[in-house]
Amino acid sequence: MLEKVGVVGVGQVGQACAFALMLRGSAHEIVLVDRTAERAEGVATDMRYGLPLSDTAAISSGTWSDLQDAAVVLICAGVNEKGGGATDRDDERGRLRLLDTNASLYREIVPRIVDEAPDAVLLVVTDPPDALADLTRSLAGHDRVLSTGTTIDTLRFRVHIAAELGVHPSAVEALVVGEHGTSEVMLWSSVRVGGTPFVRALRRGAGRQSLHDLHRRIGRAVRFANITIIDGNGASQFGIGAASARITEAILNDERAVMPVAAYRERYGVTIGLPTIVGRQGAAGGLEPSMSEYERRAFERSVARLREVASGLGASSATVDGA
Repeated sequence: MLEKVGVVGVGQVGQACAFALMLRGSAHEIVLVDRTAERAEGVATDMRYGLPLSDTAAISSGTWSDLQDAAVVLICAGVNEKGGGATDRDDERGRLRLLDTNASLYREIVPRIVDEAPDAVLLVVTDPPDALADLTRSLAGHDRVLSTGTTIDTLRFRVHIAAELGVHPSAVEALVVGEHGTSEVMLWSSVRVGGTPFVRALRRGAGRQSLHDLHRRIGRAVRFANITIIDGNGASQFGIGAASARITEAILNDERAVMPVAAYRERYGVTIGLPTIVGRQGAAGGLEPSMSEYERRAFERSVARLREVASGLGASSATVDGA
């Protein structure tokens, strides 16, 4: 079922999300809302000229009231890494440096979104998405809140592994869990390529090299991919745009697809990136991937970090009304 989707915040990431939604024909109608109305109108007008090539029927700019009846709202508003000074690879806070500024904005806009679209699933795209999803859940008063989680990190992980082996990324089964940030955890122990464990596939497809060095090199490339992109282009936008469109489709179509988005996990008391069953109400269930002892310890550290951040925000860890 193709329905109405709102995109709030039409900066570089919001534009990339909207464009991906249109190119993929993810929704029947897309509404763009931005504090600068002229920008939203300009983007909507530009994209509208591509409608003859898309299954999307309508793209418009609007105000808060135009979000009424939206099934999904993507929240992309806020300062990005470059604007917020979060481009230092040696800074362990990483995207969390943006939290205070973007949390202040979310406290303003989330209630306005919920007033107009009380039944919508809210997809948090703004960095840092996991902490902001915890705040959004508290502000919205329901559980229909997801963040993009480690979806883009998982895609980056698969792409780098595929490049190492000379295969298409779709052949790679790999997963990143935890925070979408510097404490994220790459689950090397479960990487498969066409059903073959990574180490065996590597022996067949690559020359002799230290496995530790390879893990470290790919891990750094994935963890700091956003900064590498920003160094060249000013913003990391196209990959997350495509990922956000795909998550939106899974929600609209009630696919029950398993994706590494972040949803609130009662076991951990925080919103955290793990394999999640994505459907019409957002998270329809969750899975716990197998981890090595080392990976489990790293994941628990990531959980503790996000739990501390959520506590500082005043985000409620209690069960809220809703699905």
